[in-house]
Amino acid sequence: MWTTSTSLSWTFVFLFLPVFVDGAALVGPTVKLDSGTFTGITAGGVSQFLGIPFAQPPVGDLRLRLPQPNLPYNGTHLATTFGPACPQQQTGLPLPPGLASETIDLITNLGIDAIFPDSEDCLTINVITPTTATSRSKLPVVLWIYGGGFERGTASFPLYDGSVIVERSILLGMPVVYASINYRLNGFGFLASQEVKDAGVGNLGLQDQRQAMRWIQKYISNFGGDPSKVTIWGESAGAISVALHLVANNGNNEGLFRAAFMQSGSAMPTGDITEGQALYDMIVAETGCAGESDTLQCLREVDVGVLRAAINKAPGIFDFQSLNLAWPARADGVFLTDHPQRLVQQGIIADVPFVSGELFVPLQSLTWAYISVTTKEHLYLAQTLNLNIMSSTDAEFTSYIQQTLLPSANLTSAELAQIASLYPSDPAQGSPFNTGVANALTPQFKRLAAFQGDLVFQAPRRFLLGARAGKQDVFAFLSQRFKTTPTLGSFHVTDLLNVYGGEELTNYLVRFVTTLNPNGFGNVLWPQYTTQSPQMLTFLDGFIPTTITMDTFRSAQLAFLNNLTLAHPL
Repeated sequence: MWTTSTSLSWTFVFLFLPVFVDGAALVGPTVKLDSGTFTGITAGGVSQFLGIPFAQPPVGDLRLRLPQPNLPYNGTHLATTFGPACPQQQTGLPLPPGLASETIDLITNLGIDAIFPDSEDCLTINVITPTTATSRSKLPVVLWIYGGGFERGTASFPLYDGSVIVERSILLGMPVVYASINYRLNGFGFLASQEVKDAGVGNLGLQDQRQAMRWIQKYISNFGGDPSKVTIWGESAGAISVALHLVANNGNNEGLFRAAFMQSGSAMPTGDITEGQALYDMIVAETGCAGESDTLQCLREVDVGVLRAAINKAPGIFDFQSLNLAWPARADGVFLTDHPQRLVQQGIIADVPFVSGELFVPLQSLTWAYISVTTKEHLYLAQTLNLNIMSSTDAEFTSYIQQTLLPSANLTSAELAQIASLYPSDPAQGSPFNTGVANALTPQFKRLAAFQGDLVFQAPRRFLLGARAGKQDVFAFLSQRFKTTPTLGSFHVTDLLNVYGGEELTNYLVRFVTTLNPNGFGNVLWPQYTTQSPQMLTFLDGFIPTTITMDTFRSAQLAFLNNLTLAHPL
């Protein structure tokens, strides 16, 4: 391992010297890791080192096991292209007919259902740094964790251009190092059952993320970063992951990060890992492992194509059961010792500053209206709507919640009645909010969008902020941009454009990563969130781009849902 005492070349990490790979001389920024030399690329004022393995490939007998540290590096390597994505679950996103081209274009550009080359050998990290950085720079580090419902996603998606963050940080005079990673997904990373719990291999995707953080502690100095100044940052499932790292390991962050930044995701109120047993049993049966004494070991040994085919039979995030996710992170008794909200409630959480933000309409990208064009025979069945849900009765709305969305909760008739009362069928009270009767693609569309958005996003966010305000430095934001997007409003994922698009949130992020306080560059002072004054920095369309609003909307609904999920985890 390289240390300051082992080589004088430590001082000159980035050298534009020829590196030979397969006999060909290459010129580019180089970094020395152990006895290995990695050559990256330079673009503008940043150097990029892409696709570096941060753990041993989770293949063969290492499939469905905890990530293992990479062996010491040696030899010469190109680090000029991203590594493959981890195996993706096949999901389909059929769009309802008549959706405005503007909306379709935005959905496409955000890559909500993009397809990427993937492989089991996928645990790689990407590091982007100012070209002027040296091993003595000690720059703050931000680690990006992508979203995708724990089913799909990759750090290589073009929207996640870390150069935007680094270049803006240079412009602001606060240069940072950016890192992004791939982690295991779906049944490869979040298999859940009693067998998984007994083997201590739950939440492998989170464990991959944690291993990447350990890699950063060991190697990021070589790139000019300071391992004591790491902020973990994510969106959607990535933000949920960030929140879970706050409460994981009994709140001990092992010194792996000093701050957290969450966009559209918080600690989901999920239950015990054994609640995934039915899906595990299905995969065991589909792969021919049902007769084996050690079904988990059998799953390690089956052909990867057979395992992937079985996983693809699990419901996806765009399927009928919607946010009753197939592969959420769950309490495994080791890494996550209890339901995440209970850990927050008990004060078992890393004491670090954090930012938590949401969209005004957090679930619209996922609650598509798969509706009939002319007759009920031409239905587009998917995650939230079916033949019954398309009518307007309370009974059909509550039936979907009871039987499909929250089947394990065993909701009482009184609880169902309260849900129906708090989320009425009047489209003027549904999501997208404050749009009157517009956007009501079906009688129950806006109602169900409001319920699911609050259940999975807004209520957990407010729960976390309310529990920790005054105990640690916390900041909150709300994005209402793209409010006029036809049908969907400010839908899930659009807040990424506020930061990767080089908008104001980029400045706030850089400042927070550097100083642990987002203020300093914006025109609006971003106050800390307190229970007495729950203020949120709010991003708007139009002539007034930012303002301060109060986090008091839908108080009765969010309080009810938080009490409900404490008693009945998802």
